[in-house]
Amino acid sequence: MSTVHRSARTRAVGAVAAAGALALVVGCGGSDDSATGGGKKDGKVTITMGMFGVMGFKETGLLEQYEKENPDVDIKAEVAGDEQTYYTALQTRLAAGKGLKDIQGIEIGRAKEIVDTQSGKFADFSDVAGADHFLPWKQSQITTKDGKVLGLGTDIGPMAVCYRKDYFEQAGLPTDREEVAKLWAGDWKKYVEVGRTFKKDFKGDKVAYMDAASGLFNAMVYGYPEQYYNAKGDLIYDTNPAVKEAWSLAADAAEADLTAKLRQFQPGWDPGLANGTFATAVCPAWMLGHIGEKAGPANKGKWDVAKAPKGANWGGSFLGVVEQSPVKEEAKKLVAWLTAPEQQAHIFEKQGSVPSSQKALETPEVQNVTSEYFNNAPIGKIFGAAAQEIPDKQVLGRKDGTIKDTFSQGLTLIEQQGAKRDKAWKTTAERIEKAVG
Repeated sequence: MSTVHRSARTRAVGAVAAAGALALVVGCGGSDDSATGGGKKDGKVTITMGMFGVMGFKETGLLEQYEKENPDVDIKAEVAGDEQTYYTALQTRLAAGKGLKDIQGIEIGRAKEIVDTQSGKFADFSDVAGADHFLPWKQSQITTKDGKVLGLGTDIGPMAVCYRKDYFEQAGLPTDREEVAKLWAGDWKKYVEVGRTFKKDFKGDKVAYMDAASGLFNAMVYGYPEQYYNAKGDLIYDTNPAVKEAWSLAADAAEADLTAKLRQFQPGWDPGLANGTFATAVCPAWMLGHIGEKAGPANKGKWDVAKAPKGANWGGSFLGVVEQSPVKEEAKKLVAWLTAPEQQAHIFEKQGSVPSSQKALETPEVQNVTSEYFNNAPIGKIFGAAAQEIPDKQVLGRKDGTIKDTFSQGLTLIEQQGAKRDKAWKTTAERIEKAVG
């Protein structure tokens, strides 16, 4: 079996983040006024890429491999650690029509907005041969109503629950990952009930059962085909039973003092991992790298991975090519290669980003991957199976990312400030209406 060693997909700290964010503020395509950064000169093709987080193409050596296999191609990749800063700059450059990269990363929470408002700015991939290997719902998220495909899928975010084996043992709970999964099989309410047992029976210094109510909320919401918008593009968060159910259960967990009162990837969460202040975290596949990095070597083998109560997709991204790129066809060829099954399997093996390619998910290179850090958990099988449980229909909305962040902030009002859930909901709804117009 292969063992995966990952970096944080969503890392927003460190030198890469600082440098990337600064570069993006200056301009996606550099300091000049050119439309894009790439071009052709002296028989050499230069392709520029704008990415965020740790998407894996640079980190796992794929860009270097492509250059070796295509000696006339030079790839210049710029990576921002903070996706929000990246996307703000991308919007600015799209509006100005200059400073863009030839290839731009698109996070799933931004896909619908790109499809609805920027389709003319991105090249069409519907004519690319061999791009029929994706999960059935993945490419629909980046396709316009008239059939224009604005990019190709990279990873997805199938769900699991990461848990501390040592803490479960101290609470008298099972520690084997299959037995743990049985505790909450089929129902997120069971996951919270296990938390009540954990809190009551845990022996030792106080440890919270879960890191964040917002993590539970996201995991539940993304298990449904519709979340904040319906297929017509109407806002439905305030009437959608799925959102109401997720809010109610997440509020239950917060009010029962089952959480560490944190927000994932916000200040306090990384030290919580390092210091072991919580026993579980709802974890899409891409989060494992961050947990392993921030919990550190001292906690290696203490963490494990169990199947989530229900299937869901939280996260993922695409690569698109700017329509006005002077190397558009060469850039499309590179994107098709980077997102092909073989390359997606390579990234999962090296970094843990789960493929959006159905063909890649079925390969031994994915199925046999284990995680040494997470007690040799068979993450290829766990997340591969979880990917098949994701609802076939995934409705995206223009401001999905903004609404998700606003709900996370609203649950923090309950956790950190003791706000009543009805008041926190009202505040959250007002903020959403203001943010989405």
